[in-house]
Amino acid sequence: MNKDRKKNYQRIIRHKRTRAKIFGTSERPRLSVFRSGKHIFLQLVDDEKKQTLVGISDLKLSKNKRLAKTKTAFETGKELAKLAKEKKIKKAVFDRGGYLFHGRVKAAAEGALAGGIEFKTNDS
Repeated sequence: MNKDRKKNYQRIIRHKRTRAKIFGTSERPRLSVFRSGKHIFLQLVDDEKKQTLVGISDLKLSKNKRLAKTKTAFETGKELAKLAKEKKIKKAVFDRGGYLFHGRVKAAAEGALAGGIEFKTNDS
């Protein structure tokens, strides 16, 4: 197994371990984070109904802005909070997706907090 596949495999194991403790409901959905090498994807998921309530990625933000990846993650979090407010979602459970609560993941969480979504993380 090469180094990149091993890192992703270990991340998936961490994610499964975290997901065993986190569960999203319609009142308090799970804010799921996925980051690739270039982009970040955020979703609010209702695990009871197995349904994505709101989803956004940095691809939806305007292309003219050439921001750093952490700044883009912050803006994506704020935009997710706007969409959540339209659906009357005020609270969420943060799911870091097996990633460290650092860098782009932390910036996305801070953007969602700045946008008005309330959640408590075990990592901060």
